[in-house]
Amino acid sequence: MSDLVLSLRAVEKTYLTGDVEFQALRGVDLDVRAGEMLALMGPSGSGKTTLMQIIGLLDRPTEGTYLLGGRDVTDLTENERAEARNREIGFVFQAFHLLPRLDLLENVEVPLTYAGIPAYERRERALEMLDRVGLASKARNLPSQISGGQKQRVAVARALAGRPRLLLADEPTGNLDTRTSEEIMALFTELNGEGTTVVIVTHEPDIAEYTRRVVRVRDGLVESDTTHTPRAGVRT
Repeated sequence: MSDLVLSLRAVEKTYLTGDVEFQALRGVDLDVRAGEMLALMGPSGSGKTTLMQIIGLLDRPTEGTYLLGGRDVTDLTENERAEARNREIGFVFQAFHLLPRLDLLENVEVPLTYAGIPAYERRERALEMLDRVGLASKARNLPSQISGGQKQRVAVARALAGRPRLLLADEPTGNLDTRTSEEIMALFTELNGEGTTVVIVTHEPDIAEYTRRVVRVRDGLVESDTTHTPRAGVRT
């Protein structure tokens, strides 16, 4: 059985605005194997955000193929894509996207509710994940009662609650100070050490240093795909 978590082949994406076409991706090939932690980088307009959206099943390629966990997800219906997202991918965003009127435990439970997980199992999984990120004692706090770094930890717990094949983080430290960013990256490093596959979209070189592999996108193409010794994570 292949250990590929995702595989893109000759992926193109063209947007049409009126009579104007813009080709955001021009034929991208990319493989990510189980247990990898990589950074996806590129300047504004490079195509990295479009690539992230395709990987996350938030958009679909105009041409090419996308295999997720060995399954061709290129031409799924919207309902099938939503189901695959919920089952296969955990998302962590720059803006946290926590629901302000729900406590932390309820926020972590939200995707499990959509997935149809029974209430008792939702509660158990959510508590387990909050404990995993060091916030079990604050389970009944509201998002307004915790710091930015703690909000991002809750977002990580929520992403992990569905036991996804892939953790996809989009600028996860963009709203955090340097010390808190280091703590979040240490958490990603620790999760990766336990076997979680992590793709981090970032424009920050110091964040990319935590990963072993850096894929750079420019003008809709993979410009480089390199490996290096990652920076050690900060213990939290």
